[in-house]
Formats: sequence, structure tokens, C-alpha cells
Amino acid sequence: MSNAYFPRWRRIQGDTSGVVVQPDECLSVPQNIAMGAQHVVAMFGSTILAPLLMGFDPNVAILMSGVGTLIFFLFVGGRVPSYLGSSFAFIGGVIAVTAYSGSGPNPNIGVALGAIIVCGLVYTLIGLLVWWANVRAGGASAWIEAWMPPVVTGAIVAVIGLNLAPIAARGAMGGSTFEALMALMTVLCVGGIAVYTRGTTQRLLILVGLLLACVIYGVLTNGLGLGKPIDFSVIAAVPWLGLPHFAAPVFEPHAISVIVPVAIILVAENLGHIKAVSAMTGRNLDVYLGRAFVGDGIATMVSGAVGGTGVTTYAENIGVMTVTRIYSTLVFVIAGLIAILLGFSPKFGALIQAIPGPVLGGMSIVVFGLIAVAGARIWVINQVDFSDNCNLIVAAVTLILGAGNFSVQIGAFKLDGIGTATFGAIILYALLKRGRNARQ
Repeated sequence: MSNAYFPRWRRIQGDTSGVVVQPDECLSVPQNIAMGAQHVVAMFGSTILAPLLMGFDPNVAILMSGVGTLIFFLFVGGRVPSYLGSSFAFIGGVIAVTAYSGSGPNPNIGVALGAIIVCGLVYTLIGLLVWWANVRAGGASAWIEAWMPPVVTGAIVAVIGLNLAPIAARGAMGGSTFEALMALMTVLCVGGIAVYTRGTTQRLLILVGLLLACVIYGVLTNGLGLGKPIDFSVIAAVPWLGLPHFAAPVFEPHAISVIVPVAIILVAENLGHIKAVSAMTGRNLDVYLGRAFVGDGIATMVSGAVGGTGVTTYAENIGVMTVTRIYSTLVFVIAGLIAILLGFSPKFGALIQAIPGPVLGGMSIVVFGLIAVAGARIWVINQVDFSDNCNLIVAAVTLILGAGNFSVQIGAFKLDGIGTATFGAIILYALLKRGRNARQ
């Protein structure tokens, strides 16, 4: 491994089909652009869905996902392939502190932005601590994993989806039977794409399912007059290029106390990402763990400062890397630049805002459900032993605290749902593990 901060990317010559392209290798310029565009498409569905569910401007979210990806690239020295997209971990907290109704721009977005910035700051401080530990001791992932083993991280991830379940149900039911049926139709579209297609189409199940549901909805409403039609006039009226709608943060103690615990979830997500990429590339990337946390944290602060969502490493892009076996970090620079260009297109934003509410509600059911199942998947992959009462109690209590939105308030400090479950899981595991070890 080179001692230079950035690697010297070695060009892969000739036919690259079937070849594993490592992070410090690169393809031809046309191939880099094509791969970068594919990563943008892969993250597209989830990255635009998150801001819509929170009432944020999707143009700002896309723009800051590109900027965040470049920030992450700089902090890890181009050594860790990753795209940063909108984090779903913030949705529950943002909706709670802004009382967002689920339709149109969020009028209280500033309160959420201030809390997102502070969350990013806490995340950055954790990253600096890990970075320092890596430099001093040559490794820091062991003690992080000791505090957040798979039983804890799996429960925390599952809680995100379960905590958001009531929001998804309300959005899907809408105000009429027709809207509820359209939401269920959206679920069937995504399920059909997931089961009956293969290759790239199956990889893009969120995006393709969304497009298919919108087409069916348009035929039934605009064509047959069965419900509220899609308004295409707004899309035609806006220009191709222009500035997105930036917003200023407002720092409010209660909102901060609700959203800051998300930093722990982001740590768990990023840790999992580094481990996954290490396994795929055959390289130990633990040394970059602290730098990855800092890059992600600063990207979140920059995004929140202008009206964007908190960002995190994306599983969708891991899926693309798994299929293509191309891990070149230069591809993510291209992807980030493409996302920035999309962010400056008002027509793109108007197109996203035209997505019908019932379709968005159906998508929420699928995406939030997938988040909950992703937590269970962490347990399965890591073979968590639930015959161990320590693991059993930690998982059981965490799920109920989060799903029931259990809240704790001490003075001005308040933890809701996800935050209570997150800290509860970490603390409960530490206490029970000590008793288990003493018994053994």
C-alpha cells in the first residue's frame, strides 16, 4: 500500500469483463463515467424518497449527496469506495420534531436542520476519537464492536423501520379507498420487480417499481378520471437549470435531543459498510474507520447547513459493486459530480415533487419494512445466538422500546423512540454481558 495520501490509480488495460477492479485501480474514462452514472441510478430511489418523506427539497438532497460523497472521498484519501446518500435513520426524528404532515414542503425544516448539524458534529467527534485510537494503537474497530456487537446493531437498524411503521400506514391509507388501493398497487409493483426480474432491473427495484406505479396511477387518474390526476404543467413550467431551495438551520434543544442519538446508528451503518467492502475487496480497511466516520459526519453537517438531509453510506451501491466487482474509488468521484449536476436542475426537482401521494405511501411501506428486515438480516448473517439470554433480552427490549416510541425526558433533554432504543440497547448489553461473563 502506497504511503501517499491518495493512491496512484493503476489503469486496467484491455477487456475488463470478469476482472476485479480494486479501489486503487481505474478504468477508461468512458467506463468510469458509465459506472458512475450506474451508482447514481442505484442510490437514486432511496435518496429522493427520504427527503420527500421528511418534506425536504429533493434537489438539495441530491446535490448534497454528491457533495457529501466527494467530502468522504477526500477524508478517506480515495481508499474506501462509497457513495453517501440520504439517511433513513433521520426520518422518525425529523417528523417528530417538525410535526410534518407528509405532504409538500416541511414548514419547520429549520428545526430539523439544526439538530442534523449537531448530530453530524457528535458523529465527527466519535470519528476523531476512533481516528486517534487507530493512529495510537493501530486499530480501534475491536472496542467499537465490543460495545455494538451484531445483536445490538441489528436491533437498532430494525427499530428504525418499526418506529416508522405507523407513518407508512397513515401515508398509505390516504383519504380514500382509491388512494389506499393505489398504495397497495405500488407495493405489488415493487414486489413484482423484485421477484420476476433479473440483473440491473432487479437491482433498481425501488426506482423501477416507483416508475411503474406512477405510470399505472397516471393511466387510472389522468386517463380514466378515477382520482386526483398528476399535474404535469408544473414540470413544463420550470427551467432545466437553476438553484435549489436552500434553507437555514434553527437550533432548538428538544429537537437536538431527539435527533442526536442517530449518530450511534450512523456509526453502526458505516462500520457495516467498511466491513462489507473489506470482505469484497480482500483488504483490511479498518485503519480508515475513523476517517470514514469523520468524512460522513462533516458531510452531514455541510448538508444540514444548507437544507439537505443527513447522509450515510449506501447499501444500494454495495449491491452495484457486488454485481460488477468494480471497486475503483474514482468511479464515485464521477457519481458525485453527476449528482451535483442533477441538483441544479429545477425540472428534475419538479418531476420528483409530482410523484402521487398514494405511490409515495406504498413506497414507504416497502422501504421501512426493508429497513426492519435489514436488522434481522444482520442477526442471521452474524449467526446471533438467541439461546443466549443476554442477546434475547437485548433484542426484545430494544424492539419494543423503538416500535412503541418509548420516550424519556430529563429536564430539557428528551429521547424519543429510536434514541431511547439505541442507547437502551448499548447500555443493556453492556450490563447483561458483564453478568454473563461473571457467571461463566
